[in-house]
Amino acid sequence: MKSLKNIFIVAALVLFAFSCKNETKAEIKTVEAATETAKTLDPNATYAKAEFTIDGMTCEMGCAKTIEKKIAKMEGVKSATVDFEKKLAVVEYNTALVTPSNLEETVTKVADVYKVSNMKTIEGL
Repeated sequence: MKSLKNIFIVAALVLFAFSCKNETKAEIKTVEAATETAKTLDPNATYAKAEFTIDGMTCEMGCAKTIEKKIAKMEGVKSATVDFEKKLAVVEYNTALVTPSNLEETVTKVADVYKVSNMKTIEGL
């Protein structure tokens, strides 16, 4: 009787050990990350640089980065950076497509609390 019990236990262990062999292998999927559409820059365009102060920002990620992304997505904008600590935005843009008033309008459309001041432009970069 004892040997029958041992055989039953061994059989159960073997069955359990081999029944768990349905291992799922990690599935590797290649997914293209969503990237912003690459902008084509006009090599013959006249670019200018605008520097201005943005008042009303309360945080770096929510405010400054949101404004930076909105400006960067504008047609004709070559580059845009917003420094939360200095409350300063620097934007390089195509003068045929973007004006300083367009930049100010874009910032104030993000939220009514943002105010643009001290707009300085450098033409012909």
